[in-house]
Formats: sequence, structure tokens, C-alpha cells
Amino acid sequence: MGKSKRINDQIKKFQELDDVQVSVDQKLEELINLLENSELDSDSIKNIHNKFNEAVERKSNFIQEIEEFKKFDDSSMSRFEIADDLEKLLSKYKLDSNDSKKIIIKDRGANISLIAIALVLIVLGFAMIIMPAPPYFEMFTVFYFSQNDGVTLMDLIALLIVFTGVYLFIHSMVSLKRSK
Repeated sequence: MGKSKRINDQIKKFQELDDVQVSVDQKLEELINLLENSELDSDSIKNIHNKFNEAVERKSNFIQEIEEFKKFDDSSMSRFEIADDLEKLLSKYKLDSNDSKKIIIKDRGANISLIAIALVLIVLGFAMIIMPAPPYFEMFTVFYFSQNDGVTLMDLIALLIVFTGVYLFIHSMVSLKRSK
């Protein structure tokens, strides 16, 4: 019961994130319509322009701050150097748990979508191998088992798709477990 409630809560959070993006786009369209239909003087327009630029700059600075923290993921520095650089960054930028939760949700969402893509690739590859293809689609046979059967170039392409899906699946599962 507890796991299903947590899963439902996480699904609701993902839906809220999607609603927020739709809401931002919708609000931006409303703002554009209001500006087009209003009769503002040049001082008001400059004020609105400055406020909008400040908000966009704050958001881009936040993204830049996060990128500076991400460099520690693939670092080849010693633990002492990492701790020292991390201390400097934490004193420079103020991050709270809400910011870190947003980043974790984004990373997990990307890994989950990559898992879904990997599963689709694996199923597609096996379907290409199992289902018969028209003769004009099976380019040529690479290795013959018998007079009428063998490994075609289409089968090799399908195996390549399956192996790509397996690689993506394993890579995303490892990333998902590492982020927990």
C-alpha cells in the first residue's frame, strides 16, 4: 500500500510538472496578447522589459549554477580537491532541497524515458527478426543455413537495433540506481 501511494504521488508530481510547462506557455501567450492590445507609454514598456529580462537572467543563472555542480559527477580529481571545490561552490550559491529535488526528478524522468525507448528498440528488433519481410526488403543473404533459409542483412540490422536497445537499457538502469 505504501509503495503504490508513493508511486501515485510521483505520478501526480510529473503531471504537475507538465501542467506547469503548459501554464508557462499559456501565460506567455496571454502576456503577448495583453501587450499587443494595450496602450502603454515608453517608460512602462521599458519597465516591463527590464522585469522580464531580470526574470530570464535569474533562471539562466540558476541553470548555470547547477551545471557547475554537475562537473563533480565525472571528475577525476581527488576527494580532497572535490570537497574543497564543493565547499567553494556551496558558499557561492545557495541551493536548497527543493532545487535538488527538481534536479533529481528531471534526471530520473530522463532515465525512465530512456528505459522506455530501450524496451521499444528491443521489441522492434526482435519483431524484425521474427516477422517475415517481403523478398524485395530482405536485401541479400549473408550466410545460408539451407537453400531457402539463412541470415540476411535485415537480420543483422535487427540485431544491431536489439543490441542498441540492450545497451541503452543497461546504461539507464545503472544511472537510475546511481541516482538513488
